[in-house]
Amino acid sequence: MKSEDTPFEGGPMDGRVLPVLLGITGHPPKTYRIPVPDPDGGPETVLVYRRVPRGPGRVGLSNRWKYEYAPEGVPPRRLNWPWSKPDATPGGKPDDADG
Repeated sequence: MKSEDTPFEGGPMDGRVLPVLLGITGHPPKTYRIPVPDPDGGPETVLVYRRVPRGPGRVGLSNRWKYEYAPEGVPPRRLNWPWSKPDATPGGKPDDADG
């Protein structure tokens, strides 16, 4: 498996560079979770980092990535079914002129 040295910004890992495994597409994962054990034996803390573009890449080369600290964690994912439609239609009947 390929890996890429990826910098981390913000949080406890600020300034560190870690080798991150790349997926099938050649990109690192969108989120990177680092479990940190509690020294007193309590529940472990999980640091969450989100993948963002490192900066403008050169033409013809793949984009490079970095991880930024996400203190709020990862927002929950909502399933996006193909048959789901957004709630953008106003209330009332479709042929009702008054709404």
